[in-house]
Amino acid sequence: MRTKKSTPYLFLAPYLVLFTVFIIVPTVMAIGLSFTNYNAVQTPQFVGLTNYINLLTQDTIFLQYVLPNTVLFAIIVGPVGYILAFFLAWSLSQLPKLPRTILALIIYSPSMTMGVAMTVMWRVVFLGDQSGIANYVLTQLGVITEPIVWMLNTDYILPIVIIVALWSSMGVGFLAMLAGLLNVSPELYEAAAIDGVRTRLQEVCYITIPAMKPQMLFGAVMAVVGAFQSGNIGVMLTGSNPTPQYAAQLMVNHIEDYGFTRYEMGYAAAVSVGLLALIYAFSFVANKLFASKDE
Repeated sequence: MRTKKSTPYLFLAPYLVLFTVFIIVPTVMAIGLSFTNYNAVQTPQFVGLTNYINLLTQDTIFLQYVLPNTVLFAIIVGPVGYILAFFLAWSLSQLPKLPRTILALIIYSPSMTMGVAMTVMWRVVFLGDQSGIANYVLTQLGVITEPIVWMLNTDYILPIVIIVALWSSMGVGFLAMLAGLLNVSPELYEAAAIDGVRTRLQEVCYITIPAMKPQMLFGAVMAVVGAFQSGNIGVMLTGSNPTPQYAAQLMVNHIEDYGFTRYEMGYAAAVSVGLLALIYAFSFVANKLFASKDE
């Protein structure tokens, strides 16, 4: 009997070890470092809440640029990317298997096209001269008369980063929604038709979404996490951290700036704890919206 009870824990042990080593331990260490003054060389010095007080009262860059940019970016990229992922998944679920598979691969592939490949492609689109694709198209359409230096113009940097983030947001959340849609029982739609459901919109609202709440919740959480993790896009496109006049400076960039450029690890840890709190808050809202009532 004891062996049977311990068997599940044996299977869970590798995951629990990895989760503890790579998630719990770094999180606890970051929280601990946030109460210290640490430059990655000398011994950390305990400073209490000083880092948090400075973050919320003295860091004008954080208050004027980083926090508003991060919240705006997350509000747009998270919900819009989530709705777009559901719409694309629902559209693909109406297609036969072969074209659905091909289109799903095409839509999913941008989420894996990050780093150098993504930077090169989007820099070609937004080059600041006539050879840039965006400038060429807009000039031909008569929208502009002279090229726009996209990556130096503070009015355009954040919108461009949002566009690129949406383009690359169709990741595992999109695949989970597609899988959930394909596993909704056709009998539910037949029963709903008997009960008076007639339009596709009614089917989606009353049958599809309630039947795939776990996938919807997973997609929402992944959308939130992905939105907050997409901060490096601005740095890669502009080639600098901080971005020009902090126009697209997000909390992830602020952490890297203080942690790996200035080596103020304690302060960077405080910012990372703030980012963790924001992610948890948005994830909590998503869980309230899509979690089952009995959970």
